[in-house]
Amino acid sequence: MSSPAAARGQEVRRRLLAAAVELIPERGWSAVSTRNLAERAGVNPSVVHYHFPSLSALLNEATVGVLRGVLHEVDKVLDTARTPAEAVEAILSSVQQYTGDDPTSLLAIEAYLAATRGEPLREEVGGMVAEFRHRFGRWLGERGVSDPEQTAGVLLAAVDGLLLHRGMGTGVDSGATAAVLRRLVS
Repeated sequence: MSSPAAARGQEVRRRLLAAAVELIPERGWSAVSTRNLAERAGVNPSVVHYHFPSLSALLNEATVGVLRGVLHEVDKVLDTARTPAEAVEAILSSVQQYTGDDPTSLLAIEAYLAATRGEPLREEVGGMVAEFRHRFGRWLGERGVSDPEQTAGVLLAAVDGLLLHRGMGTGVDSGATAAVLRRLVS
């Protein structure tokens, strides 16, 4: 059983992570400061560095948590697919909720950009993407898709790109997109 102080500490940590998840899409990665993060979480700024080694570490942890959750949801959707074509439909269906300018899409975009500038985040996000691509590639291979890991990589990169295009208001017809992506796995 944890002490009341430990429980309060976990609650502060949770609030700081939640504040980061809100602020990154609102302001952009580089505009999140210790001060505005602490203000959003309702804590003293000194508490940020008590719970996290740096602001960057806090932002990384918050973002990675959200991205892991998104990939977990896609995994669950894939569990319902029986064929590669159904998998394409399932993936596209699962990302319909992301408009490209919603908070989760913006968080992912900011994380990808920040990962190009910071090794710890690049390793974590890159590792998650590679792990998911490998799992999906193995799934495709079990269903007879040739060059399954490369196919998984192209398919997943295409979905990421479609989300970026949506955010710029240049999204393509989802029906036509599904047909093109289904051809990749046929």
